Amino acid sequence: MATEIEHKYLVTDDSYKSMATERHHIEQGYLNRVPSRTVRVRIIDDHAAITIKGANRGAARPEFEYPIPVSDARQLLEQCEPPVIVKTRHIVIYEGNRWEVDEFGGALRGLVLAELEIPTESYRYPLPPFVGANVTDNPKYYNSQLGTA
Repeated sequence: MATEIEHKYLVTDDSYKSMATERHHIEQGYLNRVPSRTVRVRIIDDHAAITIKGANRGAARPEFEYPIPVSDARQLLEQCEPPVIVKTRHIVIYEGNRWEVDEFGGALRGLVLAELEIPTESYRYPLPPFVGANVTDNPKYYNSQLGTA
C-alpha cells in the first residue's frame, strides 16, 4: 500500500501554461464516491488505471493503483457515477518540485487546480507564482466531489 500526501491549491493566473514541460489529456470517473473509499477509473493519454483511495487523514490517505487496458477503462467510464471529468494536466517543475496543474473542461470549465504530492507531512516547499488559496482540506475541491453538488 502506498500513502498519498497531497496539497491542493486554487490557481490564480495562467502563467503555468508557459512553465509547463508536459501536457496530458485525462478522462476520469468514479465507480464509488464514498469519502472513506473512492474507486476511480482514469485514462491518461493512451494509458489507463483503476485506483482505490481510502479516507483522508489530513493531507494523507492510502492509495492503491493498478494499470488496466484502455478498452476496459472506456467501458468502466460508462458505468461511473456522473459526471465523468475531462481535464488537461500541465506538469510544471518549480524549484525541484513536480506540480500537476489541472485545467478542467465541460461543466467544470474555468476551474484550475494545482496539486503537489509531498514525501512527508512536514515537507516545506516554495509556491509557484500561479498558486493561490490552499484548498487541501476542503472536500468541495476533491476530484471525487467535483460537479456532484
